[in-house]
Amino acid sequence: MSDAFDQFLVKLQFWVPTHLLSRLVGALACCRITVIKNALIRSFIWLYNIDTGEAENPVPAGYPDFNAFFSRSLRPGSRPLDNSPSAVVSPADGTITQIGRIADQQLSGGAYATIYLAPNNYHRVHMPLNAELIEMVYVPGRLLSVNVRTADVVPGLFTRNERLICHFNGPVGPFSIVMIGAMNVGNISTAWAGQVMPRLSRETVRWSYPGAEPAVRLNKGQYLGQFNLGSTVIMIAGPGQLTWHQEMTPGSSVRMGQRIGELMTDPAIV
Repeated sequence: MSDAFDQFLVKLQFWVPTHLLSRLVGALACCRITVIKNALIRSFIWLYNIDTGEAENPVPAGYPDFNAFFSRSLRPGSRPLDNSPSAVVSPADGTITQIGRIADQQLSGGAYATIYLAPNNYHRVHMPLNAELIEMVYVPGRLLSVNVRTADVVPGLFTRNERLICHFNGPVGPFSIVMIGAMNVGNISTAWAGQVMPRLSRETVRWSYPGAEPAVRLNKGQYLGQFNLGSTVIMIAGPGQLTWHQEMTPGSSVRMGQRIGELMTDPAIV
């Protein structure tokens, strides 16, 4: 496909009412009419070659609507977790699109990794480390597609899109998990707050958790939240906290629970 055509397709998104379209798609995905939801689920399985053997419930009968299937939980043991205290694990299934160290920014020397969740991936997000939730921030924005084609054409794509930022205090310092909204993403939910997006208000909203009773503490591998209809997860950590494994490069496929990095400080002595 030509670069010119790629740019045309991407720029077309700026003219499409993506929030309205995403709400309409989200409404269809929530349809509980059996014949419709079963047809949606079966068509999706065929189109994206989904491995239904991993699903915790029978397919499609075990799911009340398409959204429930899309954000399905997996059978126990489907995603082995690296429980080494020093291991940083992938928060999601997907493809690494960017990974490295932060330069010339407020967190200069920190680390980041961007994971794209394709339609055929498992769409729940889990904790990469043991941590306590400090703050959650909703940032309004566009709902552009987050595939590689759009990312290559639109500068600062992830800072343009609607997103949910979760700030944690981890075993060796603060880190953040950012869940990026995208075209046709019906909603984003978290383990502690339920459905957070979409929101009718287009204003930034902050939720503060220090001193909360009970505190929101999540262990490595524990369920953090989920997308209904796909997107991207970004992990950002401060300087001196972690290093990525050398084999983790753009284009690498990862699975939730897989070790992708190491803490630079022994958490037992922090």
